[in-house]
Amino acid sequence: MMELIGIPPQALFGQLMLGLINGSFYAMLSLGLAVIFGLLNVINFAHGAQYMLGAFAAWMLLNYLGIPYWGALVIAPILVAATGLVIERVFLRRLHDLDHLYGLLLTFGLALIFEGVMRSQYGSAGMPYGNPLPGGVNLGFMYLPWYRGWIIAASLVICLATWFVIERTKLGAYLRAATERPEIVQSFGIDVPRMITLTYAFGVGLAALAGVLAAPAYQVSPNMGSNLIIVVFAVVVIGGMGSIMGAIVTGFGLGVIEGLTKVFYPEASNTVIFVIMALVLMVRPAGLFGTAK
Repeated sequence: MMELIGIPPQALFGQLMLGLINGSFYAMLSLGLAVIFGLLNVINFAHGAQYMLGAFAAWMLLNYLGIPYWGALVIAPILVAATGLVIERVFLRRLHDLDHLYGLLLTFGLALIFEGVMRSQYGSAGMPYGNPLPGGVNLGFMYLPWYRGWIIAASLVICLATWFVIERTKLGAYLRAATERPEIVQSFGIDVPRMITLTYAFGVGLAALAGVLAAPAYQVSPNMGSNLIIVVFAVVVIGGMGSIMGAIVTGFGLGVIEGLTKVFYPEASNTVIFVIMALVLMVRPAGLFGTAK
């Protein structure tokens, strides 16, 4: 059948693999956005820039300090998450009782600052980052590079572990309760402001971790976050703002749909996600996994 419609199996499965890789980054970034919005009610437009900072942190750790990829996979997200601690304490904490628009404008301004600083320092051209897992395996119907498989596996584990912690543990219950009844949670002796700060830092760390995973797959560039963030926001809207499982399922699903669109109708591959977003919002304004308030 694939030969009849003129699509070789290698092309089809190759695009499916690329779709899963893109979906891995969509899922991780939209998960971080969902965590921050669902628990803090902050629309974090700086998320793409923080993803870019994670990739740059890995690049700088390697080129300036000689710390390889596997060390950067731990250190870079912690460093970028530390900037999230500062942002929440100094800026976002003052906006918690205001309209979402103020947080959106603030984080949008921070994104422009981060990108401008990195662009002035390193230019707009991308910089390569070495592949830590060279080689691959021939599956018969396609060739699977080891690093692409690692991206998909790591993203799945990280996303599912985050969902489990937030939805199935006592810590997650405290986090959810702190957003709705902070005074009750505070009465149990829990420092709610510190919990909110750490939650924002965790969401930022997820974006930075995605950036480290992306560094060997793509070139490290100041524009890599801005090129992705609009699509990720569309993924979050389709899945449902604040929905953890919606971010994961929708991220991977839309990555696959985008990959298949490149095979069957390449002209629509750049717009298919936004078409789906419009259709979903017409039927379910709260998103596929969201709940109307």
